[in-house]
Amino acid sequence: MFDSVEATHEISKAEYDAAEPKLRGELIDAQFDLLEAGTNSVVALILGMDVLGRSASAKQLMSWMDPRHIRAFAMVRPSDEERDRPRMWRYWRALPRKGRIGIFLSSWYEGPLSDRFMGRLDKAQYMARVDEICRFEEMLAHEGVQLLKFLFLMPPKQNLKVMKKLAKGGAAAWKVSDLEMETMKAYYKHNDRMLELAEELVGRTSTVHAPWIPVACADRRYRDLTVGRTVRDAIRGCLKGVSVAKPKADPDEWVPRTDINVLSTLDLSQSLERDDYKAQLKKEQKRLTKLVLGKKFENRALVTVFEGNDAAGKGGNIRRVVQALDPRMTRIIPIAAPSDEEKAQPYLWRFWRHIPPQGHVTIFDRSWYGRVLVERVEKFAAKPDWMRAYGEIRSFEQELADYGIIVMKFWLAVDKKEQYRRFKEREKVGYKRYKITEEDWRNRRKWNSYAKAVHDMVERTSTKNAPWTLIEANDKLFARIKVLKTINDRLEAEL
Repeated sequence: MFDSVEATHEISKAEYDAAEPKLRGELIDAQFDLLEAGTNSVVALILGMDVLGRSASAKQLMSWMDPRHIRAFAMVRPSDEERDRPRMWRYWRALPRKGRIGIFLSSWYEGPLSDRFMGRLDKAQYMARVDEICRFEEMLAHEGVQLLKFLFLMPPKQNLKVMKKLAKGGAAAWKVSDLEMETMKAYYKHNDRMLELAEELVGRTSTVHAPWIPVACADRRYRDLTVGRTVRDAIRGCLKGVSVAKPKADPDEWVPRTDINVLSTLDLSQSLERDDYKAQLKKEQKRLTKLVLGKKFENRALVTVFEGNDAAGKGGNIRRVVQALDPRMTRIIPIAAPSDEEKAQPYLWRFWRHIPPQGHVTIFDRSWYGRVLVERVEKFAAKPDWMRAYGEIRSFEQELADYGIIVMKFWLAVDKKEQYRRFKEREKVGYKRYKITEEDWRNRRKWNSYAKAVHDMVERTSTKNAPWTLIEANDKLFARIKVLKTINDRLEAEL
């Protein structure tokens, strides 16, 4: 697979000097067209054998373009903040917004590859990581990210010579981290094994959405022109509307269709007397406090999602949960329409940025499920986009669970009669008027469409590690206790 390692690709200085000014102008033009369009972003991964060449190539690319709209990242050893969160968190944070370009000199590939090489991952764990990467890259492609994966190839003898110079503390040694140097030495000690793993990884992750681009980098002029031309052509292509293939499956065929809706199976008449409620509330809040402040929770985290009908009592339920938590370890994230900054990123970006560190709790008041609820019903998202979101959401939640984050999701359900009563009450009570808007009344007129969307959401995204809990919320007191009990029971089981 790596035949071009030994191939000779050379460009004379005269050829380079003739081609470079034209390419530079074309890159600047393409970059500003990308910025003006604001519909796509470009992410370039530069990986491979030539550690110094990767850095030099990124530097050359940035010198040809406007550096204000392009940023390079060298993510080698994770910081303490990054180690406290799922492994993909730091890459999500670094994604460039639409119109911009990001260069990753160390990416989501090197961790799994190194861990497999060093024996820290068995084959099943490694393949799970590879599948996770493929799903991530496919999602980026559908979200308007032009992904370029450059694989720098160099004859082993030449690269070994460079590494020996670095080991002696040459002038460029400061450019290579201790971790990179340690990894390079291990790779060259077992070169055949490393090449075998690299070939397998490249073969499995070179997809129609994000193919690998081999670059023979023994000659720096050939290397830099090849990278520059590829970036130029990629920007031109995405601005012409060259898009990834849309999913073929019809979402209505995803699960067998029946006349049953999960919401229709709920007994909304369940209720609780106030005295009983007060006693249980005190008991369950104390229980929750003890669980999240216990030593076993220090290496875990909790993410709770509250969705539901308008006026179903999400705020009241969240308030009772928060009363039992240490405010220093708790964040509530209210989700409304995305800001301009959030629109310029893949839709899961704004949720990844709020994932809690170990020992903390994050509560989402509405969530990433807006893509398959309001965006679906109101047609803010095209059918192929909200359809593929089911799989992307499952992958997202599985990544959280794999890291040890406990994911809990609540749908608070009321019937139409009770919702109407609460709407009218909000209009009459002064301090509740802010809770009722014309949009709430408009959403009510689409009750059946939302009910169908909720059914599909629960059917397609309720998993073992991130199950949905349906809460009968016609009686607010009953709903609050059921939410607290569900959280406590799950925490006890997990811890």
